[in-house]
Amino acid sequence: MEKQPSFITQARREQIIKATIDTLDEIGYKNISLAKIAKKAKVSTGLISYHFSDKEDVLNNTLVYLLKNQYEYIKEKIDESKSANDQLITFIDASLAYQATHYVHNVALIEIIFNARTPDNIPYYKLSDDDEDPLYNLLQEILRSGQEAKEFSRFDIKNVSIIIQGAIGESMLMNQENFNLETYKSELVTMVTKMVK
Repeated sequence: MEKQPSFITQARREQIIKATIDTLDEIGYKNISLAKIAKKAKVSTGLISYHFSDKEDVLNNTLVYLLKNQYEYIKEKIDESKSANDQLITFIDASLAYQATHYVHNVALIEIIFNARTPDNIPYYKLSDDDEDPLYNLLQEILRSGQEAKEFSRFDIKNVSIIIQGAIGESMLMNQENFNLETYKSELVTMVTKMVK
């Protein structure tokens, strides 16, 4: 049985990951280093090396942390909704609300996905397999249950989930000053509701 890391170890790793998120927001992926993360976290680079094997390990763990936080935030909101239609609207609402309230997380996520590469030099964004993405799976399950309950019409679940996630993701890239998220959300909910009914 694998030994669970201690509370102190988990807290220290999270401190380093949060510092990585802030550093990515401030200077970007191309300029990040263990020394700059250590300075932001107010720890030594040696301490980072104790908890992570190298810079790529820190960034990969940061990516997992960001995706997990986003998923848990959205899932918790959806669990409060009963019908598939309510869950779909909540999915859109929670996804956009998360982006609005976690802007620095969004920047870090984009920096990693669009700049990180595998050991084989493949960019992370080219690896995306929607079947492995828990948010896509969650959205597809909502759409599937809506069809089974006859709340939604017949349509290709995968294609519609890609359209919805694409519209949600696009809002992350908008200029925050000239972009009204509430209006965007209202328009998106109206459009998606018409599409699935």
